[in-house]
Amino acid sequence: MALYPGNLGGTFGADIASVTRIATSAPFSRYLAEEIYERSAFVKSGALQTSGALNNTTGTRIEVPFYNSLSTVKETVRSDSTWGTAGNGAVTAQKVTAATQYATILHNAFGYAMDDLSRYETNEDALNFVRTQMSQDIDRMRTRTLVSMLTGILGPNGTLNATNSLDVSEATAGSETEANFISAATCTRAKYLLGERAGSLQTLVIHPDVAAYLEQVGMLQFSSTALATGQGIQWGGGGIGVTSTQVGAAFGLNIIVDSQVPIRGTSGQNMQYVCYLLGNGAIQTGSQYPLSVFSEYNILSFQTEMSVKWSSIYHVPGVTWAASTDNPEDPALATPGNWNCVYSEPKLIPVVELVVNSPMGGIVA
Repeated sequence: MALYPGNLGGTFGADIASVTRIATSAPFSRYLAEEIYERSAFVKSGALQTSGALNNTTGTRIEVPFYNSLSTVKETVRSDSTWGTAGNGAVTAQKVTAATQYATILHNAFGYAMDDLSRYETNEDALNFVRTQMSQDIDRMRTRTLVSMLTGILGPNGTLNATNSLDVSEATAGSETEANFISAATCTRAKYLLGERAGSLQTLVIHPDVAAYLEQVGMLQFSSTALATGQGIQWGGGGIGVTSTQVGAAFGLNIIVDSQVPIRGTSGQNMQYVCYLLGNGAIQTGSQYPLSVFSEYNILSFQTEMSVKWSSIYHVPGVTWAASTDNPEDPALATPGNWNCVYSEPKLIPVVELVVNSPMGGIVA
């Protein structure tokens, strides 16, 4: 391999040392690691399901053919020679038709470098820190990609926005009421956008501000201190605490809390929180090749180099990637014009968007 003759940049002693650490000779405690904030349970939920059709393929996009749903025409049988659609005394052979949909393949990578002197000066290995948090950080980036895709499909002007999206939020600051918050009523309305297939939804993905409201209403079951003889139960008047305040399920759905789900609104408006209701396996995933980690030493700059690359494929059955190009970045995935619904009935797609406010939220800056 031909080595790059210059310095690759990356981490140096000044980047990871305190003001005093290098200048002193006294021993210091080991570095503490700042955790990655987003835990990205979204990408680990049952809503994502690995598909063999999306793994180990060639090309830049994957064709996923499917049968169109049946639309059978019934025929009446009589004891003569003229019954049937063709009027020849026999049933007419009807056709089974097929169509196709496409999933685009994504390729991503990142790299780090660290010089020898930084290791001697700090007695720390920055690349080892990268390795320990790499999986969680990649999950964070994958969540961002997944949210971008759902934004393009379900968000404003998206191919499923008119059928699989419910917006109960209030944009005007100070005008929101309980009707604009997530509740059994709003969530049930969202579920039944799928009609009789409402039961195909098992997971609800929400922002922490929405989760905080659910926790609050779970704690404020009713007020014993505000209850007076002859009066009704006072909801939220004082509250009776519960042993576990964390909301793991609500409205018949498993709850996933992820800070990367979108917040909509323009400056001065209420924050409008996007929630996703998903069925198990609603999003199919795969990869063209496995995640790979490379490491090399540059003898000319005395640096250890590290790079990581991976491929990923996300596909909502019933929706096709309609752009002319592949390997898109997140903004292209979030562009509504790049997606088309190919199922004749959108209710067959177990993906629903619900947009709400939260009293724990605020105003868009």
